[in-house]
Amino acid sequence: MTNPQDTARPPRASEEVIAETLLRLVAERGAGKTICPSEVARALGGPHPDGWSPLMQPVRRVAVRLMKAGQVAILRKGRPVPDPDDFRGIYRLAAGPGASGRDAEEGAGNASGV
Repeated sequence: MTNPQDTARPPRASEEVIAETLLRLVAERGAGKTICPSEVARALGGPHPDGWSPLMQPVRRVAVRLMKAGQVAILRKGRPVPDPDDFRGIYRLAAGPGASGRDAEEGAGNASGV
């Protein structure tokens, strides 16, 4: 029998699982393309906001760590953020250092994240 408290809790994903999912989605999207961080959260938490919304901050933390490691680029307005520890607003994720600003702009036109 399922505990009712278990269904009320948002899903938790380890940083390792978030990183694997993020890197997989970026790779699937392809070079020069971007993904929305909510795609990572939705892949882990499901389509309902109660499931994926609590994962947005953990996804951001993992994205910052992966950018520092050179595995992904965090983009704002089609350009890599200069400081991954200090950026605000809507952002997108792309493949690591090989993602130039020009390639990222081409991918940033896909604002729906689909």
